[in-house]
Amino acid sequence: MKLATLILIAQGREEDPFAFIFNLLLIMMFLVIAIWGQKIQLSMILREIEYALTKIKVMRDEAKRLAMNKLTKMGCEREVAEKYANKFMEYVVIEPVDLDPTGIIPKLDHLISVSDTRVREEIATLTPEVGERERRNVEHLLEAAKELHTIYRTVRHYYIFSKRTSNYLIALQIHALLPQIMQSAEALMGAAHAFNFGHPIGDGIGALVAARLMYGKEQREVARDTLFTEYREGNVRYLVIKSKGPGGNVGKPGDAVSDVLKKYRKVDLVIMVDAGLKLEGEKTGEIFEGIGAAIGGIGVEKYKIEEEVTKRKIPIYGIIIKMSIKEAISPMTKEIANTADKVVERIREIVKERMGEKGTVLVVGVGNTIGVGQ
Repeated sequence: MKLATLILIAQGREEDPFAFIFNLLLIMMFLVIAIWGQKIQLSMILREIEYALTKIKVMRDEAKRLAMNKLTKMGCEREVAEKYANKFMEYVVIEPVDLDPTGIIPKLDHLISVSDTRVREEIATLTPEVGERERRNVEHLLEAAKELHTIYRTVRHYYIFSKRTSNYLIALQIHALLPQIMQSAEALMGAAHAFNFGHPIGDGIGALVAARLMYGKEQREVARDTLFTEYREGNVRYLVIKSKGPGGNVGKPGDAVSDVLKKYRKVDLVIMVDAGLKLEGEKTGEIFEGIGAAIGGIGVEKYKIEEEVTKRKIPIYGIIIKMSIKEAISPMTKEIANTADKVVERIREIVKERMGEKGTVLVVGVGNTIGVGQ
């Protein structure tokens, strides 16, 4: 709209002062929006990010407080617990160089093992009078606090940067991601409460299925924090692997599968059970199947399992129980827990369909075993 036209509109008719005032206000609004509109919008976006940042900080501090209280109850002095929690929340594992991807899996495996060993030794030094179960739980509680701290630091970084540089586009991107960020933060807070009280979480459904198969049978440890049992149902031999519970463990399923397949040369089928993220609109607790190693993480354990089954040409099936990210790391709901018996029956159906009345099947229950025994 040309300036001359705007002036004419503003003048209006002499006998209509209200129209003149109204048109003048329209022109002023147009000028304000044209000149300062983006700055006003940036200010509003930054205010919303700041509010979300405050909520994340509260959740981080609460998770840290729970961890410190847990360490104190386990015999650690309050000042020492606070100092260790602060140090743990800044603790990082530096990824190996990936310019040449050949051999990166063993490097990652080594770094993860070194990190786990260090944390376990430090917590054992702080709490010498308690058992492994409580130590694993407080370790995972600290991990939840650390992840919340990482989210807080990342959002704070982009908030301060966009505010300092008046960068509208960066602020807009963070604002667009806020719903997912807050969902993750709330899920981690739920995980912190679960680890504090030792409650099973949704991700433990695979371990729960394996526990149903293992219950009442002799077990032995075949890898770090990973148990194995063998039994028969008719002419079918079941080999079952799960992480050691009821403390918070994920174990080493890759090493366990490798050990079992080396000992049992004639395994006809491998079935893996794990939690999987659902899409919006899908129902929690739905079961779906696929081909391949059903296991999450950064890929180290998955790589080991795939290597072993590929080398021996063993068919591998995956059974996935759908849930949201919040349900996966928060206390297990009834909907998820009720799927355990259905999955056990489905395993027997797959065995009958693929193997008939005899053979050997390896079942791997994947997931965090907090609150899930065997």
